[in-house]
Amino acid sequence: MLDLLPDLCDQHFDQLSVMDPIFQSYGKATIFSGQAVTVKCFEDNSLVKELAGMPGQGRILVIDGGGSTRRALLGDMIAENAVNNGWAGFIIYGAIRDVATINTLELGVKAITACPVKTEKRGLGDAGIDLQFAGVSIAEGDYIYADLNGVVVAKEPLL
Repeated sequence: MLDLLPDLCDQHFDQLSVMDPIFQSYGKATIFSGQAVTVKCFEDNSLVKELAGMPGQGRILVIDGGGSTRRALLGDMIAENAVNNGWAGFIIYGAIRDVATINTLELGVKAITACPVKTEKRGLGDAGIDLQFAGVSIAEGDYIYADLNGVVVAKEPLL
């Protein structure tokens, strides 16, 4: 199946929240899904790095970076660590870097854009909180489904 979201929208539209179409697709996995682990951080990816180093168990790290495109919240080293720890992907309301390397990894990534500038590590951010961006609300444990058509959120598993 090359197009998951159109089928999910046809069959379960009343159970889905569809994110605004603001994201670019990165990573080798063009179709990915899993439960959300939520992070809110602004131009500081300390918490992203910490969580990517923990067992992912097929989950998706959903990051509210405030929409900033001035600093990359994900780079190649964190992405490689996430793959090694079993994360399915990232949804980032912000920027990434090291795009060519990330595109070789078995990982799904949605982000606003790329930016070559790394963040400062100040240890700031919150995990496990409700997020609101791209026209939807996302809670820890929600189900995220993504493909080249976009990103949707559901409260219950649909696959």
